[in-house]
Amino acid sequence: MKKFNPDYVLLEEMYQDEYYPDFLVDKVKAEITKVIELLESGESDVEIIQGKLDEITCAINDLQEEFWDNDSEIETVARDCIGETIYYILNWFDVPIDEEEAIRERDW
Repeated sequence: MKKFNPDYVLLEEMYQDEYYPDFLVDKVKAEITKVIELLESGESDVEIIQGKLDEITCAINDLQEEFWDNDSEIETVARDCIGETIYYILNWFDVPIDEEEAIRERDW
């Protein structure tokens, strides 16, 4: 099974920006890691992968209020960072899902 690139820093831009509390970025990262784990298991069924992407995107949506409570929000920089991270993961594992389709359930 292919393993994810150990040198790639998930959500690096969000971690570097003090606007985003690290503990909340950790929660976003934990959701994204679920997709990596699925792909590392060898899953290649696009429908199953998209289902997991929908699931984690909805979980990230649910964090929005917690971001607001901590004087932050999932806005342009975060949207781009999350999207780029998902795109990188999909490319790494050669998953033929469009970046926009991958996060189609987003509210951010």
